[in-house]
Amino acid sequence: MEQPQLSLLALLAGLLIGAAVVGLIAGAIRARNRTLAQTSTEVPEGVEAMLDAMDDPAFVCDTSSTVLALSPAAEVFGVHAGEVIASEELKRVARVARDTGSGIAENLRLRRGAAPAEPRLVAVRATPISGRLTLLVLRDITERERVEEMRRDFVANTSHELKTPVGAVSLLAEAIESAADDPAQVRHFSTRLQAEVTRLSALVNRILSLSRLQAADELRDVRDVSIDEVVTAAVEAYAVQADAAQVTVVRGGTKGLWVRGEPQILTEALGNLVANAIAYSPEGSKVGVGVKLDDGVVEIAVTDRGIGIPESDQHRVFERFYRADQARSRRTGGTGLGLSIVKHAVQRHGGEVRLWSRPSRGSTFTIRLPLSETPDLDGVRSKPRRKGRKAIAAIAPPVKGDTA
Repeated sequence: MEQPQLSLLALLAGLLIGAAVVGLIAGAIRARNRTLAQTSTEVPEGVEAMLDAMDDPAFVCDTSSTVLALSPAAEVFGVHAGEVIASEELKRVARVARDTGSGIAENLRLRRGAAPAEPRLVAVRATPISGRLTLLVLRDITERERVEEMRRDFVANTSHELKTPVGAVSLLAEAIESAADDPAQVRHFSTRLQAEVTRLSALVNRILSLSRLQAADELRDVRDVSIDEVVTAAVEAYAVQADAAQVTVVRGGTKGLWVRGEPQILTEALGNLVANAIAYSPEGSKVGVGVKLDDGVVEIAVTDRGIGIPESDQHRVFERFYRADQARSRRTGGTGLGLSIVKHAVQRHGGEVRLWSRPSRGSTFTIRLPLSETPDLDGVRSKPRRKGRKAIAAIAPPVKGDTA
């Protein structure tokens, strides 16, 4: 073989050997990097910045369940940097994700803070980011669960409550048909049929009102509302009911207070309290409606001297379809939605409802609303009287004959 050919063959062999050596070195470096990545407990670059920008609680932990980095919101669940995770459930989720090498998601009950804080339903997702590090992201879904439960209960309760008057209407219609030859019986069944129709109409109206209050994010017709006009409209709407029950409604307290809100919703809410007070008061007694200002809050208290509410039932009176006295509610035609409407209406106005009650001594329901500045009434007085009457008429009275 000639000298040039030998030189080329040697060069080619040297290139192949050099490439093989470089490949071996590169493979060794990659293997070392993989090993370091699998065994390192250093948080990868950019992860801490990502955690700082997150609104949800999230953190990175190692194989010993020690928190290495976390988002600001994570501390509400007792997670702190440099400390071991306190929750055994979170430790378990992180360990499973690390062992399987894939992300997992579970719903856990976790406390926000130390006991006796109420456990919250939290959706937890754990994702391994290396052989020793795991990222956990938490999302509080308690409110979502509560809303879904309310929706299911509302549908179930509504279906149950509607069955009674609908069934009664059907039976009475059959009774009228079978008693067609007896005018007295027809008149009797017709009266009962009308009562059931009225009850059904009131129930449907209440359900629609409550649905609107629960579904709306904001009030639609917000303006300055005179508490004097709200009280007047609510009391006058139930004047006939008060006379029939031989109950006297007495007004008192501070005049000239204003709030921001929808007059019709506020009037209906207060009217429900007045109607309840009348329905649960004995003959010859008085129902008081008092207004006062307490440190920037307008308080409207409705007091009766009726049967009162046991302490064990007081936390439930604002639930939909709940009735403290089932027998009396049936006699008065109550739907069990009045107080629930009151609660949601007042909450929509940024206020709250308080209850004081003692069995055999009576009850006091107090609506508390933020005070609003007294509006400039000069422009209102200068308008034609017809427009003024229309403005007052906008405060529609609530549906009569309905109690909680």
